[in-house]
Amino acid sequence: MSIPFWCVFISALLIFVAKIPVAKAMNDHGGYDNHLPRQQQTQLTGFGARALAAHQNCFEAFILFAVGVLMAHTTQTAGWLIDLLAIIFVITRVIYLLCYWVDLAWQRSLVWGVGLVCSLLLMISPTFKTILL
Repeated sequence: MSIPFWCVFISALLIFVAKIPVAKAMNDHGGYDNHLPRQQQTQLTGFGARALAAHQNCFEAFILFAVGVLMAHTTQTAGWLIDLLAIIFVITRVIYLLCYWVDLAWQRSLVWGVGLVCSLLLMISPTFKTILL
């Protein structure tokens, strides 16, 4: 399996890793309500609310990244830059989660932007295919 595909797999796992602090916050907020978890999540504040927002953002970021990797793959665009963009995306997502959890707002936005640029560059990578090989 290629490096970008491994990065898609890791990014998918990060969605579930990001759920762990949400579940802990829900448990600390009167016990985890498995009957109405989304309703309970709307009542979270502070760390719990940030953890939930980080978890939800993982879904949003994953879609663009996976599409970008698939666009590069289906056009047979490969090389060091595609690998690097995928790796940087995963690193930014880990840093993003940490920044969200500890409430580092501008730092979180900065790494989010870097991750977004990686996804967008992956999407348009077929246009600069010749420099990648």
